[in-house]
Amino acid sequence: MEDQKKVYIEEAYELLADLEDALLALEQSPDDPEIVGRVFRDMHTIKGSGAMFGFDDIAQFTHHIETVYDLIRQGAVRVDEELISLTLDAGDQIRTMLDASGDNPGTDALRSDGLIRAFQRYLGEVNQPVREEPQAGDLNEMPERTWRIRFRPGRNLFENGTNPIPLLRELRGLGKARIICNLEDLPDLREIDPEACYARWDIVLTTSCGEQEIRDVFIFVEDVSEISLKVIDEGAGDDAATRLGEILIDRGDIERGEVQEALKRQKRIGELMVETGRICTPDVASALAEQEQVREQRRLRGQSQESASVRVASDKLDTLVDVVGELVVVQARLSQALENRGDAELTAIAEEVERLTSELRDNAMDIRMLPIGTTFARFKRLVRDLSAELGKKIEFTTEGSETELDKTVIEKLGDPLVHLIRNSIDHGIELPGKRVEQGKNEQGKIHLSARHTGAYVTISVSDDGRGLDTGQIRTLAVSRGLISPDAVLSEEELHKLIFTPGFSTARVVTNVSGRGVGMDVVMKNIESLGGSITVDSIKGRGTTVTFRLPLTLAIIDGLLVKIGGDHFVIPLGCVVECEELTHEDIRKNHGRHIVHVRDEIIPYIPLRELYSIDSTPTPDIQQIVITEAGEKRIGLVVDRVIGGHQTVIKNLGKILKDVQGISGATILGDGNVALILDIGKIVRLAQDEEEHRITSAA
Repeated sequence: MEDQKKVYIEEAYELLADLEDALLALEQSPDDPEIVGRVFRDMHTIKGSGAMFGFDDIAQFTHHIETVYDLIRQGAVRVDEELISLTLDAGDQIRTMLDASGDNPGTDALRSDGLIRAFQRYLGEVNQPVREEPQAGDLNEMPERTWRIRFRPGRNLFENGTNPIPLLRELRGLGKARIICNLEDLPDLREIDPEACYARWDIVLTTSCGEQEIRDVFIFVEDVSEISLKVIDEGAGDDAATRLGEILIDRGDIERGEVQEALKRQKRIGELMVETGRICTPDVASALAEQEQVREQRRLRGQSQESASVRVASDKLDTLVDVVGELVVVQARLSQALENRGDAELTAIAEEVERLTSELRDNAMDIRMLPIGTTFARFKRLVRDLSAELGKKIEFTTEGSETELDKTVIEKLGDPLVHLIRNSIDHGIELPGKRVEQGKNEQGKIHLSARHTGAYVTISVSDDGRGLDTGQIRTLAVSRGLISPDAVLSEEELHKLIFTPGFSTARVVTNVSGRGVGMDVVMKNIESLGGSITVDSIKGRGTTVTFRLPLTLAIIDGLLVKIGGDHFVIPLGCVVECEELTHEDIRKNHGRHIVHVRDEIIPYIPLRELYSIDSTPTPDIQQIVITEAGEKRIGLVVDRVIGGHQTVIKNLGKILKDVQGISGATILGDGNVALILDIGKIVRLAQDEEEHRITSAA
């Protein structure tokens, strides 16, 4: 049962995320019945599953909210902004209850009671006239009807952690019910699967509830069950409907006119029909074939639905990727060991192993990929609440939510995006009156987008607010000693000063921002993911901050290079091309670290000098690996380019975590270790050393 409770908690968190998204959509379209139904279903599922697995506090709390949204479905209650805010608060309270089910402290019962009373105000407005209707004598408004309900759960019902018994009890609560359990599908004891559901139920229910209310009982099992409803008595007094033969015919269990004869002969219906001459043997065979075909198709559809998705713990995925990474290393060792053997048969086997390893690696990485929309959805609530708190009107839009990223990257991306969006709301978007004075629409815009660019994902946060004031940034930077008064900085370099720790352009410190804490954290988090940041802003027009992140942090394609006796790996997604560098090229440029590539001047960094590698003489012909660092191109000078390499990223550990310009390490086929270069940090490291050299010379 504990495992099933864990499954419920995971699903409840997912339902709460969907509920929040649905509520924000409902606020924009309050009369959309599909969105109202979506909110109701989320609440009903949380309530029903909560009661099933012992979360009675959640079930009782959610029941009041579900009742209000049921009235909304019936048109008895109107959706307004206050109700949306109240439901969002209720969702937060349910999330707190779920947190409290673990090791966290308990929930605030007074808060729950206050929310329930707030929802009961909506119920009070509707219940009073409803209670008065029977007193007026209008008892025929909702007559009782008798329903036939056939409930056949799927075989995998128990695997989903579902218990059908509470559903049947809930049906009894709707009226007078007779429930018959059918176990004809139960196999022999030797063939039975103890985790499969073989039972099905026929229910006869007399109630004044409508069809939708009955179907709502099965709302969270309808995708894995066969459910049919039919009215069999509306009080017309037809005695024929109570005869057994008529019931069997109406249920579709047998043809009309053949009931008595079939009962007497005790033969199968096909044989009986052939003997009476009504049909011939080929007709029966054809009908049986059709029956078998339909059953087979249903079985296949059921299997495909059952296997459409599987819930797997994230630590199991991490273990899988770790094992695949070790396999990649072993495969590299195998290929290198056979490189000079000259054994054609073993080489062919090694190539097949390499192909399978590559395919397994790609599939394992695909499993870890998640759509970034799961992160985007949480910001709608942030924008709504914060804009209301600051008195601003903001339209929040997203694009590219289907873009996929490694789950580890997505987990670490949330906080940087929260900081950026909060800054856009607080610093960027002006108050409505101020925007109108500037000729803008009083409603500001924040746009969050994601798209693939090669082996990277580009994520942008844009707003149409006041933009960055480079003059103010420069003045503040000089006053705080970040730059000298006579420093010549480009607009891009001035923009990047906002990521300096403690730097803030806010004139007033608020509970939202203004202390200069946040943007430096954004820079550190993005750099820890191997990404880069660019800022594009026009004063009075708006600002766009763009992240460029690698798709994955586990296994990457790299370019293996050598400097002296040491090996390094450059992420292949950063590499543009390779060029030769000779002593003649250096002489022509008078020792300056630049190279001409197709009429473009590209600066380069000699890694041998940067890392003080002098174990071997410098070769006559070196290689320049031209890479992209943000929006710029820069070359890295190495002794030799060896070739492509499947790189399993290993952390350097706590002792070496602060080594400049290195993001990790990998193990080569011969057992040696190669360091993975961080292009962005290497560029900054080279810039710092150049500035230090110029300052020292001066």
